[in-house]
Amino acid sequence: MAQVLEFKLPDLGEGLTEAEIVRWLVQVGDVVAVDQPVVEVETAKAMVEVPCPYGGVVTARFGEEGAELPVGAPLLTVAVGEPEDGTEGSGNVLVGYGTQAPAARRRRVRAGTAAVDGQARRPGTADAAPHARVAAPPPTAGTAPVSGPAAAPAPAGGPVPVISPLVRKLARDNDLDLRQLTGSGPDGLILRADVENALRTRTAPADTAAGQAVRTPAGTAGGQAGAAPATAPRAEGGVRIPLKGVRGAVADKLSRSRREIPDATCWVDADATGLMRARAAMNATSGPKISLLALLARICTAALARFPELNSTVDTEAREIVRLDRVHLGFAAQTDRGLVVPVVRDAHTRDAESLTAEFARLTEAARTGTLTPGELTGGTFTLNNYGVFGVDGSTPIVNHPEAAMLGVGRIVPKPWVHEGELAVRQVVQLSLTFDHRVCDGGTAGGFLRYVADCVEQPAVLLRTL
Repeated sequence: MAQVLEFKLPDLGEGLTEAEIVRWLVQVGDVVAVDQPVVEVETAKAMVEVPCPYGGVVTARFGEEGAELPVGAPLLTVAVGEPEDGTEGSGNVLVGYGTQAPAARRRRVRAGTAAVDGQARRPGTADAAPHARVAAPPPTAGTAPVSGPAAAPAPAGGPVPVISPLVRKLARDNDLDLRQLTGSGPDGLILRADVENALRTRTAPADTAAGQAVRTPAGTAGGQAGAAPATAPRAEGGVRIPLKGVRGAVADKLSRSRREIPDATCWVDADATGLMRARAAMNATSGPKISLLALLARICTAALARFPELNSTVDTEAREIVRLDRVHLGFAAQTDRGLVVPVVRDAHTRDAESLTAEFARLTEAARTGTLTPGELTGGTFTLNNYGVFGVDGSTPIVNHPEAAMLGVGRIVPKPWVHEGELAVRQVVQLSLTFDHRVCDGGTAGGFLRYVADCVEQPAVLLRTL
């Protein structure tokens, strides 16, 4: 006799607590094998194909494409044979991409679920076998719309149906009582969207009979003491693009960097003719071709060895600067999904050839959306080659929690005084944005000047290795 097992969204690692369904890879009724990818999801870090630990027939899917699910929410159910029939879970434990097969159990039909063609189904979920939809009750004032099972607000002293620490923090930072919300997730689980909707409802301007917000001289909405201030009217027309996924993660990280890091930027023009000639000479041999980014990365790691203050982070709670002994070099990569920063681990131990190969591998993974969360985190310093966009200069925003970022503009022919005479040389603008808490301008200037010297005279790098 077949069992119906529920597969939940697994822990995707790196502190990620939710993911958006991008594309289902299976349909209800499909036969799936153990560890076969069944859904493609997008986290704030990367695209992930999630494999199912069970082999059998898909009986239901939970969540439509575009829906955001928390870790632990049901993804699908699979009808599998009994263990004696030879159908079992994979048993793999894979955080981020993995499957974890719990002990086999029979799926019980909970109170409040609808049995459709012999299959258990939660009200309001999508894509089960042919069924009659169960409508959820309309949302009450001040709560988020309910798209899943209706759940009454948690009673005082009872458990709050929320598992995401990000959701709890968002509510705590805005003095929002989660017990007053009705969650739209499975079994009434409170999602981030529920909190955001409640905050928007709370801060909406009070309407008069004419439908217009009234502000009193005291600055309260509708003249009520303690009411939230009226927000600006929403603009007419235009396109609204949700800040979620990679775009949302970038927005959050850049905003945090601006809030927490007292940054400063210095820049210098450098004659890159010598560097370009050195690269051409290296690539004239029969060996692997060396990329310009790899040479710039090699210069960065050498500069960080001389100025380790810039390979550090700030522990704000302990009020300490943590100087790091390994260089994990991030590099900015623009993709169709937005800006991502893959990380080259232990870049200080790699030569130009190894760096070239790793940059190529990570860039291709970024282009195809297959970077893992581990390949997008843990950087200690970032190299940003925005010259590929045809611009000369920029003031980079530090990639929090790092302490500095080197920006490189385009390399173009320009008039330059060389050996006392005016000549046309290959010139590049280098800019360094740094956390002023970890060092002063003398250190930052020394780092940037060393980088410029290596660009102008690559032999400088050889002398200091």
